[in-house]
Amino acid sequence: MLRVLFGVVFAVAFSGAVLAQGFPSKSLTVIVGVAPGGTLDTLARLLAKNMSVDLKQTVIVENTVGAGGLVGLKRLMQAPADGHTLMFTNMSLVIIPHLHPSANVNPVKELEAVGLVATVPMVLSVSNKSGLKSLPELLERMRKEPGKINLGSGGPGTTAHLSEALFLHLSKTKGELVQYRGSGPALTDLVAGVMDVVLDQTVTMMPLHQDKRILAIAVSSQQRLPQMPEVPTFKEGGLPEFDLAIWNGVVAPKGLPVGVSARLVESISRAIDGQEFKERLAQLAAQAPSQSQRGPAPLMKLIEQDSVMVAGLVRDVGLIPK
Repeated sequence: MLRVLFGVVFAVAFSGAVLAQGFPSKSLTVIVGVAPGGTLDTLARLLAKNMSVDLKQTVIVENTVGAGGLVGLKRLMQAPADGHTLMFTNMSLVIIPHLHPSANVNPVKELEAVGLVATVPMVLSVSNKSGLKSLPELLERMRKEPGKINLGSGGPGTTAHLSEALFLHLSKTKGELVQYRGSGPALTDLVAGVMDVVLDQTVTMMPLHQDKRILAIAVSSQQRLPQMPEVPTFKEGGLPEFDLAIWNGVVAPKGLPVGVSARLVESISRAIDGQEFKERLAQLAAQAPSQSQRGPAPLMKLIEQDSVMVAGLVRDVGLIPK
């Protein structure tokens, strides 16, 4: 019996090693569950370009959009666990089971983390027509007039939607979460003064703030950003609990061979350490993971933590529209 068991274990390990030696044997596909443009797509394409050089295979970015990310997730889960089909995603991944409970998907149990690529701070901005000039002023108004302030995002399950719900929860304030079809319309209404507040990633917020079309009043980084040194942190504004940075990383179908995973981690790490990648991250005010943050385990820990956090927001804040 022991011989049989040992034989099975050896065969599985050997087959995984053989697969890893021949990897990649064809082009790779990186699924992105959002439309082209924006932080997630931008980082995915930059990563694909650099991994293609390292792996000596074409790495194709495939924008598989629909149902708040569910279409892209299902596309990944149906792919072979051989490393040739991956997904570039962020914390919005963990809200999919709550948006579509009948789909019976569980990213924590049904996906394989490959590695963290970058973390991006969030920027809290207000309309110039709001009369607000700082985070303390915003919090004071929200407490005096509960539910009067509206907060716009690019739709249910987006990082902006999650972040705004968390902001309300941590600040113990009430506001109206308004969902748009994409961050573009939300920002257009913020500029026009139709929307009071938008909380989104640096890449979408910095240009509008720098052009003085909106006013950024807080960033979720530990220190002020060099790109916007005049904007205080949430800690400086009186809400140190809000220290959220959006992770961006690579996941794969469950059952990815260890050797293949190791090769992918190596390729991602080389891409991150490249000069072009570093310069682009600096432009986005994003941060590359340290050596200790790379690989499957740190990313899976983030996915698990965010899954618990989102479940709490669904329960306590009414994150999912009725």
